[in-house]
This record gives sequence, C-alpha cells and structure tokens, in this order.
Amino acid sequence: MNDTPDYRLLGRTGLKVSPLALGTMSFGGDAEESVAKALYNRARDAGINVFDCANVYAKGRSELILGKLIASERDEVVLATKAYFPTSKDPNGRGSSRYHLARAVEASLTRLGTDRIDLFYLHRFDDETDLEETLRAVEDMVRAGKILYPAASNFAAWQAMKGLGIQRARGYGPFVAIQPMYNLVKRQAEVELFPMAQSEGLAVFPYSPLGGGLLTGKYGAQRLPDSGRIVDDPMYAVRYGRPGDLQTATRFTALAKERGVHPVSLAVAWVAAHPAVTAPLLGARNLDQLEPALAALDVPMDDELYAAVSELSPEPPPATDRNEEDSAASYSAQLTK
Repeated sequence: MNDTPDYRLLGRTGLKVSPLALGTMSFGGDAEESVAKALYNRARDAGINVFDCANVYAKGRSELILGKLIASERDEVVLATKAYFPTSKDPNGRGSSRYHLARAVEASLTRLGTDRIDLFYLHRFDDETDLEETLRAVEDMVRAGKILYPAASNFAAWQAMKGLGIQRARGYGPFVAIQPMYNLVKRQAEVELFPMAQSEGLAVFPYSPLGGGLLTGKYGAQRLPDSGRIVDDPMYAVRYGRPGDLQTATRFTALAKERGVHPVSLAVAWVAAHPAVTAPLLGARNLDQLEPALAALDVPMDDELYAAVSELSPEPPPATDRNEEDSAASYSAQLTK
C-alpha cells in the first residue's frame, strides 16, 4: 500500500484526516491488547490518523487500550468515540440525556487518558430525549473543552438536519460528521444521507464497508464459513439475511477474482470512491485481515470499475420514489421537448 496517503479535510473544519480510518471495536474483544497494538502500529505506518471507538466496545476495554496506544502521540491522532447505548443495568445508564452524556464523556476521558475527545458521536438518535437537551449538553462540553467536534452516528438525514437546525439557531458548535452504515448491500445512505452531507459540508465515515464479512470472499449463495459474524451473531444474521445478499456476495467475489483484486480491497475501495465519503472505517481482528483493507488505496477504481461493482446490487430508489427523474421519461424532459 501507499504509506503516504493524501489527507483530506474533515468537513469544513480545516482538520486534515487520512482517507482510511481504523475502527477499534475489536480492541479488548476479538483482538487482545498485543494484537490491538500491532493493528494500531500498522495503521499508523500506513498513515492513518483517525481512530474510532465507543464507550460500549468490549465494555470499555477498547477505550482503555486505545488510550494507552495513543498516549505517546496524542496530538498526532484524531480520536473519536461515542455514547448512547447502555453502559450498565441502571435505567439512566443509557441514552442521550444530559444526565447520561455528562457521565459517559467523563468516563471515556478517563479510560482514554486524555483531556478531550476530538470527534464525539451521538451513537444513535434518542427517541425519548428532547434533542434540544441533548445538544445543549454536548455544547456545554464543547465549551468546556472536553469535546472538540460534535457528530452523529446512525442518524437518519432528517434527524441530523433537525440537530443542525437547533445548533445553528442556538449558536452551538454544529455536527461536523456523520457515521452511517454503508457497503455494497447496504446502500440506503446514498438516498438522503450522502446528499445531505455534501450539501451541509459534513464529513462521512462509513462503517461496515465489508458488510460484516459478507464481502470478504468467504460467503456465497452456495458457501458459508464455519464461523463469522453473520454465522455466529444473530444481529448480523438478521442485518445481512435479506434475500439476494448472498447472491450479491457471490457475484462480487467473482468480479474481484476476474479483476485480480482481493475482495476486501475492492469492497473498501468502492465505498471510498463515493464522492460524499471522507474515509471508510476499517475493522480487523488481526493483521491478516487488516492488510487487504489497507490495500484499498491501491485499487485502480476508475468509473468503469466503480460502475461494474455498483451494478452487482440494486440501486436504492430516490427519496421521492420518482425513479424516472434522471431519464428521458421524466416530466421535466417531456416539457422541454
């Protein structure tokens, strides 16, 4: 891989970030501390400066390990973490209330061994908490210097825009990034999230570019591995259990073989090639898994290859369902004849 990647801006912030980012969900779980260290070092060698975590990963161990790894170069990395999901059985140990977020951020700062979180995501939209309360709580932590940039993960476009509207009306620091799920079989982000991000100048860090392992070459219509997330984890089994997903994986693996590209490299490169995307989030349990993902930057993703990959899965319908809009059959086209 090219170990001197071209950095790009994180939205309109002026902050420069690498074209690939490393997700650390495996740290302290599937990847014990020594393996996590090897993954971190390899990512740094490859020029990656964005490391994404969450307070619930490995029940807090991911943050503890990541904090140790960045300690000697804290000012050279962009540190992201999140809060929303339950951190205890206490009824208030979850959500995006001021009560929970204040404690969650303090706990993350302690585990990470740092004085600030560079990019703080609301991990999910909170259906029970007034968004104004949530954003005021985040703004207070921005003004206290504990958070540099607010962001939103797993938000719908309308939820993110509602948040931006409140932030702008109140003079709060706005969301600067979103983190949606996005891969060849999960393309809903193309409909409204990506256009919104481009319109509003938001950075986009898509997670799950390999579809939970579906696009690694191990899965197919007539082939399932003995173990893996989609096989072992009910959540992933449901997420990637739609009719046609395995057929898409089969066609994708065949195309990768035809083009002489590792399926992992091709899957990540396709996600990275979308003009709205800032940097895909890579995830790995070991170095063998990480290497082909890093090689995504070496894939010659021209328009022809991008179109060939895109044709392997259904393009989602436009937000208005007027799928004729870009064709000669559209109302506008007929009026101008």
